[in-house]
Amino acid sequence: MTEPLHVHFEDLGVGEVVPLGACAVDQTALELFVERFIPGWDAGYGAPDAMVYALWSRLFADRISGWAQSKILAVDGLRYMRNPPAGELLRGRMTVMGKDPVGDDKGIVIAQQDVLDEAGRLVFSCLTRSLVARR
Repeated sequence: MTEPLHVHFEDLGVGEVVPLGACAVDQTALELFVERFIPGWDAGYGAPDAMVYALWSRLFADRISGWAQSKILAVDGLRYMRNPPAGELLRGRMTVMGKDPVGDDKGIVIAQQDVLDEAGRLVFSCLTRSLVARR
Protein backbone atom coordinates (compact mmCIF):
# COMPACT_ATOMS: atom_id res chain seq x y z
CA MET A 1 0.00 0.00 0.00
CA THR A 2 1.36 3.45 -0.86
CA GLU A 3 1.57 6.33 1.59
CA PRO A 4 -1.07 9.04 1.20
CA LEU A 5 0.05 12.32 -0.30
CA HIS A 6 0.54 14.77 2.55
CA VAL A 7 0.90 18.20 0.95
CA HIS A 8 -1.77 19.68 -1.30
CA PHE A 9 -2.27 23.10 -2.90
CA GLU A 10 -4.18 24.43 0.13
CA ASP A 11 -1.41 23.36 2.53
CA LEU A 12 1.13 25.80 1.09
CA GLY A 13 0.93 29.46 2.04
CA VAL A 14 2.38 32.41 0.16
CA GLY A 15 5.56 33.46 1.96
CA GLU A 16 6.05 30.03 3.50
CA VAL A 17 9.63 28.76 3.52
CA VAL A 18 10.01 25.00 3.10
CA PRO A 19 13.41 23.48 3.95
CA LEU A 20 14.59 21.07 1.25
CA GLY A 21 17.28 19.39 3.30
CA ALA A 22 21.03 19.32 2.89
CA CYS A 23 23.73 17.49 0.97
CA ALA A 24 27.48 17.72 0.70
CA VAL A 25 29.50 18.13 -2.46
CA ASP A 26 31.18 14.72 -2.48
CA GLN A 27 34.75 14.68 -3.84
CA THR A 28 34.36 11.36 -5.66
CA ALA A 29 31.01 12.37 -7.16
CA LEU A 30 32.50 15.72 -8.23
CA GLU A 31 35.40 14.03 -10.01
CA LEU A 32 33.12 11.51 -11.70
CA PHE A 33 30.64 14.22 -12.77
CA VAL A 34 33.43 16.30 -14.28
CA GLU A 35 34.93 13.28 -16.04
CA ARG A 36 31.62 12.20 -17.55
CA PHE A 37 29.87 15.48 -18.28
CA ILE A 38 32.33 18.39 -18.31
CA PRO A 39 35.73 17.16 -19.47
CA GLY A 40 38.30 19.87 -19.07
CA TRP A 41 36.69 21.43 -15.98
CA ASP A 42 39.18 21.60 -13.11
CA ALA A 43 37.50 20.02 -10.05
CA GLY A 44 39.66 22.38 -7.98
CA TYR A 45 37.30 25.17 -9.06
CA GLY A 46 34.47 23.41 -7.19
CA ALA A 47 31.24 21.87 -8.43
CA PRO A 48 30.36 23.05 -11.95
CA ASP A 49 26.98 24.73 -12.50
CA ALA A 50 25.40 21.59 -13.96
CA MET A 51 26.31 19.60 -10.85
CA VAL A 52 24.93 22.33 -8.57
CA TYR A 53 21.67 22.11 -10.56
CA ALA A 54 21.65 18.31 -10.18
CA LEU A 55 22.19 18.59 -6.41
CA TRP A 56 19.32 21.11 -6.08
CA SER A 57 17.11 18.95 -8.28
CA ARG A 58 17.73 15.93 -6.06
CA LEU A 59 17.01 17.88 -2.85
CA PHE A 60 13.78 19.25 -4.36
CA ALA A 61 12.67 15.86 -5.72
CA ASP A 62 13.31 14.15 -2.39
CA ARG A 63 11.39 16.82 -0.45
CA ILE A 64 8.31 16.81 -2.67
CA SER A 65 8.08 13.05 -3.14
CA GLY A 66 5.08 12.90 -0.78
CA TRP A 67 3.33 15.92 -2.23
CA ALA A 68 0.24 15.78 -4.41
CA GLN A 69 2.26 17.32 -7.21
CA SER A 70 1.64 16.06 -10.66
CA LYS A 71 4.17 18.05 -12.65
CA ILE A 72 6.87 20.70 -12.58
CA LEU A 73 5.78 23.07 -15.32
CA ALA A 74 8.82 25.35 -15.46
CA VAL A 75 12.23 26.08 -14.01
CA ASP A 76 13.15 29.67 -14.87
CA GLY A 77 15.59 32.40 -13.92
CA LEU A 78 18.49 30.14 -13.01
CA ARG A 79 21.29 32.01 -11.21
CA TYR A 80 24.63 30.46 -10.34
CA MET A 81 26.51 32.54 -7.80
CA ARG A 82 29.46 30.33 -6.93
CA ASN A 83 30.92 26.87 -7.40
CA PRO A 84 31.08 25.16 -3.99
CA PRO A 85 34.21 23.12 -3.25
CA ALA A 86 34.24 19.42 -2.45
CA GLY A 87 33.16 18.83 1.13
CA GLU A 88 30.90 21.92 1.26
CA LEU A 89 27.52 21.29 2.90
CA LEU A 90 24.67 22.78 0.87
CA ARG A 91 21.16 23.49 2.14
CA GLY A 92 18.09 23.99 0.00
CA ARG A 93 14.96 26.00 0.67
CA MET A 94 11.81 26.79 -1.24
CA THR A 95 9.85 30.01 -0.69
CA VAL A 96 6.25 30.04 -1.95
CA MET A 97 5.93 33.26 -3.95
CA GLY A 98 2.44 32.81 -5.34
CA LYS A 99 -0.44 30.44 -5.92
CA ASP A 100 -3.03 30.27 -8.66
CA PRO A 101 -5.96 27.83 -8.51
CA VAL A 102 -6.67 26.12 -11.82
CA GLY A 103 -10.15 24.63 -11.70
CA ASP A 104 -11.45 22.57 -8.82
CA ASP A 105 -8.79 19.88 -8.70
CA LYS A 106 -5.39 21.58 -9.07
CA GLY A 107 -3.41 24.78 -8.76
CA ILE A 108 -0.08 26.28 -9.74
CA VAL A 109 2.47 27.02 -7.03
CA ILE A 110 5.18 29.54 -7.92
CA ALA A 111 8.27 29.25 -5.76
CA GLN A 112 11.77 30.59 -5.44
CA GLN A 113 14.30 27.85 -4.88
CA ASP A 114 17.63 28.61 -3.20
CA VAL A 115 20.74 26.61 -2.42
CA LEU A 116 22.95 28.09 0.30
CA ASP A 117 26.43 27.14 1.45
CA GLU A 118 27.57 26.57 5.03
CA ALA A 119 28.06 30.31 5.56
CA GLY A 120 24.52 31.07 4.32
CA ARG A 121 25.73 32.52 1.01
CA LEU A 122 23.64 31.98 -2.09
CA VAL A 123 25.07 29.32 -4.40
CA PHE A 124 22.12 28.82 -6.78
CA SER A 125 18.56 30.05 -7.20
CA CYS A 126 15.71 29.58 -9.62
CA LEU A 127 11.96 30.01 -9.93
CA THR A 128 9.67 27.02 -10.34
CA ARG A 129 6.06 26.61 -11.31
CA SER A 130 4.46 23.35 -10.26
CA LEU A 131 1.04 21.82 -10.69
CA VAL A 132 -0.26 20.65 -7.30
CA ALA A 133 -3.51 18.81 -6.62
CA ARG A 134 -6.18 20.39 -4.45
CA ARG A 135 -7.97 18.54 -1.69
